[in-house]
Amino acid sequence: MFKGPAVPANQTHDFHSPISPEGLYWVAPVPSTGLTFSADGKAATLQMTSVPIIDQPGWPAMDAETTPAFLDFKLVFRSTEEPVKSEDTTRQYRFEGFKASAQLEATVHVPSIEFTFKTDPLEASKCDFAVMGTEVNGKYYEADGRFGGSVRSFQQHKGGFQEARL
Repeated sequence: MFKGPAVPANQTHDFHSPISPEGLYWVAPVPSTGLTFSADGKAATLQMTSVPIIDQPGWPAMDAETTPAFLDFKLVFRSTEEPVKSEDTTRQYRFEGFKASAQLEATVHVPSIEFTFKTDPLEASKCDFAVMGTEVNGKYYEADGRFGGSVRSFQQHKGGFQEARL
């Protein structure tokens, strides 16, 4: 979050997951009830509450101070009928799926400073780009098209991409 133009000097908050014990960044375990799919498989909802995150306004400085925070969110993907396929055999990468819509509603709480930020409601959320489908890469890539990877959805909002591995 920024006060004024989006430049480092104006950054007031930066919310993200802490680095996990395994060294992973920007990841959080999803409870079994956190991810649901519609009966027809064309919609996926990822919803979590009280996800432990940190507020680190000085990020990416390695010694930047952190403050415990919590995230509640609901992310909904709905596929369209428009297919998408991207494959690069030299990089062992393939994505097959459909264009989609994505909507996100979130609330961040920083209890120690009594700060709360809430996005617009889910119904008002819009994205510029989203897809739902399957992706394979690296050791899971098979040139014959067999699947061995993970389901992934992407959404693009102002400022960059967010990814939800489903």
